[in-house]
Amino acid sequence: MKNNIFDSKVEQAFYELSGVEEITTKIPYVEVDNFPKLGLMTSLRFLEWAEQNPQGVISLPTGKTPEYFIKYTQYLLENWSNKKGLDIRSKYGLGSMAKPDLRGLEFVQIDEFYPIDPSQHNSFYNYVMNYYIKGFGLEKDNSLLINSNEIPLVDNKHFLEVFPDYNIDLSLRYRDPKSVVEEMQQKSIFKIDNWCTAYEQQIRDKGGIGFFLGGIGPDGHIAFNTRGSDHYSTTRLTKTNFETQAVAAGDLGGIEVSRNRLVITIGLDTITHNPDAVSIIFAAGEAKADIVKGSLESEPDAIYPASVLQRQKNSRFYLTTGAACKLTDSVNRYYNSGDWSHTKTEKSIIDLCNKTNKYGHHLTLEDLKADPYTSLIPNLNEGTVQTVIDSIKGKLDKGMKPDENETIYHTGPHHDDIMLGIMPYTNRQMRSASNDIHFSVLTSGFTAVTNRFVIDVLKECQDFIADGKIEMLNYPDFFVEGYNKKWDKDVYHFLNSVAARNANGKRRGLCHRLVRAIVDTWKVTDKENLNVTIENIILDLESCYDGGKNSPEVQKMKGMIREFEEELVWAHFGTPVKNVHHLRLGFYKGDVFTESPEKNRDMLPVLEEFRKYKPTTISLAMDPEGSGPDTHYKVLQAIAGAVKEWKEEADLSKLRIIGYRNVWFKYHPADADTIVPVSLNALDVLENSFTESYMSQVNASFPSYEYDGKFNELTQKVWVDQLKQIQMLLGKNFFYENNHPLVRATHGLVYMKEMSADEFVAMAQDLEKAVEENPF
Repeated sequence: MKNNIFDSKVEQAFYELSGVEEITTKIPYVEVDNFPKLGLMTSLRFLEWAEQNPQGVISLPTGKTPEYFIKYTQYLLENWSNKKGLDIRSKYGLGSMAKPDLRGLEFVQIDEFYPIDPSQHNSFYNYVMNYYIKGFGLEKDNSLLINSNEIPLVDNKHFLEVFPDYNIDLSLRYRDPKSVVEEMQQKSIFKIDNWCTAYEQQIRDKGGIGFFLGGIGPDGHIAFNTRGSDHYSTTRLTKTNFETQAVAAGDLGGIEVSRNRLVITIGLDTITHNPDAVSIIFAAGEAKADIVKGSLESEPDAIYPASVLQRQKNSRFYLTTGAACKLTDSVNRYYNSGDWSHTKTEKSIIDLCNKTNKYGHHLTLEDLKADPYTSLIPNLNEGTVQTVIDSIKGKLDKGMKPDENETIYHTGPHHDDIMLGIMPYTNRQMRSASNDIHFSVLTSGFTAVTNRFVIDVLKECQDFIADGKIEMLNYPDFFVEGYNKKWDKDVYHFLNSVAARNANGKRRGLCHRLVRAIVDTWKVTDKENLNVTIENIILDLESCYDGGKNSPEVQKMKGMIREFEEELVWAHFGTPVKNVHHLRLGFYKGDVFTESPEKNRDMLPVLEEFRKYKPTTISLAMDPEGSGPDTHYKVLQAIAGAVKEWKEEADLSKLRIIGYRNVWFKYHPADADTIVPVSLNALDVLENSFTESYMSQVNASFPSYEYDGKFNELTQKVWVDQLKQIQMLLGKNFFYENNHPLVRATHGLVYMKEMSADEFVAMAQDLEKAVEENPF
């Protein structure tokens, strides 16, 4: 039993299960091993606090991170006294606690886009009403909410009368208006500012927030207090930064919208006004590891907004193992516990090269002895660095070994994931005609296609149809069965137009495929009906707000655009349409919270593919904590379940499982066992095929927070940075003086991890256990 370092029974129970022996951070943290358990811990701590503070003031988050917090809270309240609920409560210290009554709690909304119609499903007001006021049974009359319709503007105008394009020029706070319209907008901005001041005062009149729960953004923001925010900031109307806009793009229908939308947010001083408050930040996945480390290990600093929580003795971070992995505590525990492995040797020496900015062959024994981690290497000697150099060279050799006579089944959660993860590797596989190669995307991916993109293409379709340029419409059986034939021909004609630099031909090719998708989805019976259907789709999309959930038919059509794009990418190498599979797993519906995978609906379709094609190699996105979108985590569950089931009926002793990562987070080279060289030619192929094929993504409407541009450009940066990491160990001359032309041509590196079926199934069982622990 560990010492009681937490007053909360819940926190102490999870701490005792965590394996963490020492906490040295500025703010205490509790670590769990998976994303759902993060939600369970947060839910139990909230209910524990609510029982002790039945009239308390709470502020809870929006977005995707609270998914399991919300689900567990509702489940526990509904099952408080039955065996299921009691078992969960007893395990984590609350077995004897009375059921809390949440009706007396006073809710404070953290933030909101401004302006936004509160009835939109992507408004935070709507989220709060659905999941907290209704979902938790809170009283609306006890709540402070941010409703854009209720914030007074000049002459009691609606926000669309004052800001018809949703854009607000905050420079009007500091300059004279240049028109009657600007004068109206200036007066309205000051009214919004006064509303924010009153909102702040109402929070303080309540004594401040007593229980605050928030996520943390990639730049460290809590609420919309972005990097650089004043630690004494209060509720205000403000701009955001690019990282925050990129994250919000998914909610608002694209970066084009989120770039220009302001926000109303409570401030850092609002959150910390009550010194006795319980303030919790929760974070999942390795993608958050750097910002978590900075927030927990730095003195209060404007670069790390969450460091303000050091003011409160009851502040906590709740973290998954991945989110905590770069904390000094975690690194120390990694090196000081368990048996020493060569992986630890590799990791410590590669990191030392980069910390000291010394090439591997320049590291001395004194350097190794002076470092807290390399000094732990058993039998440390002058040849230790060479053992790491040799093992990394071995990983490079493995990455250059050609695959022959293989049946290879590459999988991706979304369209472009395979390309962005391992395209240089797939390129070489496709050079051998002896390989049978398949590419399988497991979700529809419709959320990545903006309404504006589809509207523009549909209008082009109308023009092509009017000009008689969609000739297949004239075939007598087209609307009966012809639309479902010659899909390869669309791809071939499109790529012919790429070769001919014929922009009009490419757009016509896209329109051909879109017409097929419309006929298939809406069961169009003739040309006249087609024109009417296209016009109705345009009207429907033009009437939708940005980020609104589309109808199932429009979702399917958008998904088929993405599927065409995926076929184009791999057709660059001669892969036929029949080898590009679109599984459209049913859990992916475009809801706020993606459903958990179900065996019959989501795992069996993957299993049927494995049974049918009998792959000898399977690749997959290795994202078990959901560092990227939660779709990655849930697709991995489906694949893991399928492999586990397949193993029961087939000999998989020779099956290779290749795990890859891409722009969401990266392998350390010590954790990879295969390193694939990337040439300038491969980078050119990546750039050209992405730009020509992923037409809906070229404008980067949903970019990564790490890079303001196309995903392939970020991928290139990752691969180049990985080369620099290995160059620090091997030296640059290892590459340009190498005897192997592929090594001499290397200007980037891809890291991959290979597993046997047994190893993958063992990991799958851990995933399965995490899923099975969810009672809903």
